[in-house]
Amino acid sequence: MTDGSFASDPLRGFGGEVATMLRGMDLAATPLGDQRGWPQSLRTTVGLMLSARAQIVLFWGPDYLALYNDAYAPTIGDKHPRALTRPARENWSELWDDLEPLLRNVRETGETFHAEDRPFYIERGKRPETVWFDISYQAVRDEAGAVAGILCIVSEQTRRVLTEMRLNFLVELSDRLRAHSDPISVKRAAAELVGRKLGGGRAGYAEIVDEARGFVIDEDWTDGVMPSLAGRHDLSAFGQPLLERLRSGAVLRIDDVAGDAVAQSGQQAFDRLGAPGMIAVPLVKDGAPRAVFYLHAAAPRFWSDEEVEIVAGAAERTWAAVEQARAEQLVVASEARFQAIANSIDQMIWSTQADGYHDYFNDRWYEFTGAPYGSTDGAAWTGMFHHEDQERTWSTWRHSLETGAPYYIEYRLRHRSGQYRWVIGRAQCVRDATGAIVRWYGTCTDIHDLKTAEAALRELNETLEARVASAIAERRTAEDALRQAQKMESLGQLTGGVAHDFNNLLQVVVGNLEILRRNLPEEFGRLRRAAENATTGANRAAMLTQRLLAFSRRQPLAPQPIDANRLVTGMAELLARTLGETIHLETVQGAGAWRVEADPNQLEAAILNLAVNARDAMPNGGKLTIETSNTHLDKAYTAEHLEVPVGQYVALSVSDNGSGMTKETLAKAFEPFFTTKEVGKGTGLGLSMVYGFVKQSGGHVKIYSEVGEGTTVKIYLPRLVGETLEEAAVAETIVPEGSRSETVLVVEDDDDVRMYSVEVLRELGYRVLEAYDGSSALRLLARPESRVDLLFTDVVLPGDMNGEQIAKQARALRPDLKVLFTTGYARNAIVHHGRLDVGVELITKPFTYADLAARIRDVLDAPPPKPQPPRG
Repeated sequence: MTDGSFASDPLRGFGGEVATMLRGMDLAATPLGDQRGWPQSLRTTVGLMLSARAQIVLFWGPDYLALYNDAYAPTIGDKHPRALTRPARENWSELWDDLEPLLRNVRETGETFHAEDRPFYIERGKRPETVWFDISYQAVRDEAGAVAGILCIVSEQTRRVLTEMRLNFLVELSDRLRAHSDPISVKRAAAELVGRKLGGGRAGYAEIVDEARGFVIDEDWTDGVMPSLAGRHDLSAFGQPLLERLRSGAVLRIDDVAGDAVAQSGQQAFDRLGAPGMIAVPLVKDGAPRAVFYLHAAAPRFWSDEEVEIVAGAAERTWAAVEQARAEQLVVASEARFQAIANSIDQMIWSTQADGYHDYFNDRWYEFTGAPYGSTDGAAWTGMFHHEDQERTWSTWRHSLETGAPYYIEYRLRHRSGQYRWVIGRAQCVRDATGAIVRWYGTCTDIHDLKTAEAALRELNETLEARVASAIAERRTAEDALRQAQKMESLGQLTGGVAHDFNNLLQVVVGNLEILRRNLPEEFGRLRRAAENATTGANRAAMLTQRLLAFSRRQPLAPQPIDANRLVTGMAELLARTLGETIHLETVQGAGAWRVEADPNQLEAAILNLAVNARDAMPNGGKLTIETSNTHLDKAYTAEHLEVPVGQYVALSVSDNGSGMTKETLAKAFEPFFTTKEVGKGTGLGLSMVYGFVKQSGGHVKIYSEVGEGTTVKIYLPRLVGETLEEAAVAETIVPEGSRSETVLVVEDDDDVRMYSVEVLRELGYRVLEAYDGSSALRLLARPESRVDLLFTDVVLPGDMNGEQIAKQARALRPDLKVLFTTGYARNAIVHHGRLDVGVELITKPFTYADLAARIRDVLDAPPPKPQPPRG
């Protein structure tokens, strides 16, 4: 080409389709005009463009007349060749709102515009599509320097961009599906991601069943407009062409069901789907269709190849994820079955890899060892062995690993208690089809008790003679204890009977001495002193009978909640006066000492008795300690003291540093009338009274003594559990009187006692009736004209009825009748288990004038009696 020829025709000399077309066109009839009249700037730009291999389009003039080269023509599809030399608005109308501002900006500013992967919507074929270009738009200036055109150098990146987008989406899908372990949730997640990504109305994963006669959708995703297809459907209703398409594995792409050939044979079924546009990707496995991944549109839609590829890729990944989830579910179910079996067996079960690496222990192992879960994996399990057994166990295990021989050994394994117990370890290997070991399964069996029993049997055989001798000695000890208990019981019955008769005699003596004292004039001083001395002697005799009753456990107790610390504190002054100045008294109170239930008067008397005994053991002075504490008598202690139950107790200890006792003295210390004191200095009933009272209160008493060191007596009283009442306050002694409007019926078989009682009551102002026995008393009560406010009856009476039975029948006649019992020895009529029955009022013989006056008044002034349930 010469300069002259180019000047006359700028298109001459260029080959290619576009140049040929331009030369054949009547350019003079176009807005460009005849090429011979083109300005130099246009001539030069067109020449460069036509000779270039890059994709270039030139938009010239105010109407952006399009000129492009052969490389650019394919990028506009069927717009070529009609777009050549025509205004851009005519052929790029679908994207003009996007393209025109870019061109105008370059025209107006003269600045180059550059972008990579710039998306454009374009219609260049049968289907509209989005394409991506790298673009560089630069101004072309005319001879005057004004912008006359825009030269666009582009490079289409659509395939690369779509591929990257598809791959990124599929990676995201795979990541999303990995987070789900349930097949249904996998399907749901995949459908939602595809549906939202491609802007569909419904997406899902259908499984083909019944040999391709139906399909099932567990769950699908919809945009909220299209309805769900979840459920079972008839696949044959969609027609044979569709079935053949599914069997072939070819993707079904329907832009509009109304005009699709495949849909014609099953038009009604397709209509029921309500999806004019769809993509369906069949998943053919092992020669048969197994599932379909589908994407539906609520209106006809042109599906791009890239969209079809995305759905196809998602279908394969969803199939893989669903099958993986199912496989994992089977593994989990299998593992659960194995765990259930392994943990239901009362054996420690373990498993290792082929090289012996321990990676599984069942719950029994962790329960036995107390080790945290997973802490004994690998080689750490040998740390549970006894150090003397470790090398031997390892050697046996290595031999089994090397040879495949069964593993069997006995060794000591650390128990959760910290002790080592004997176990048997066993294991067998599992081999694959080639004979290679793939796994070991083993057990541990606790045989410690068997080992212990075997050792005990050996020891028994070796020491049988000595054990027989020991058993005989224990039996003799038990027999001695039984004889001692029988002896104490016999003495108790004897002393109880004596106390009953003696108390009746004392009642007459004490009562009449009191009458004498109250009625002797002041001037008879000698006689008054004699009566007082006689009363003192009688009271000492009464105290003696009380001790006899206490020892025999026949005294009626009135137990109540007691704070042991408070009781000891309250006795401190009395004890100090009693013990004298040569004895140093110390009290040690246990913190938080529990309450007990006992008769407070009797407990004080017991402590006082022990303190006096301790004082007498320290004639030259010494130290006496009274201590309270909480304690627990366990099985070991109660095994040596068979009458003592296991439990919580409050211990009251009285200790001295006196002369102590010999073993012979200790053996008889609780026997009544046994004493080591001189004649006239002790009755021998002090410790007997303590013993009887404590036993009657459900407790235990123990003496510890060494000659020359001192003695400790410990009283154990059971802890009071539950709500406790406040201890009763001691009332001030008064002598209340009665009136003739109040009638007392006295029932007493002893004439002298009855006469005294009647005289005292009449002196107090009461109207009195008297009876010898139960029959005569009931006859008096049966008279309608006989008013009786209170029945005062002895418990032990002659005839067929005792006092308790009289009271019961009397209350049947007169429900509001009040009753006061008296006795010198209650037996079991109104006292059970050493305690007064609920609601029973009692005054023990011998009683004084003031005692009787107070008790009669208390009972009369009390509320009417409530019916008591019968004793079981």
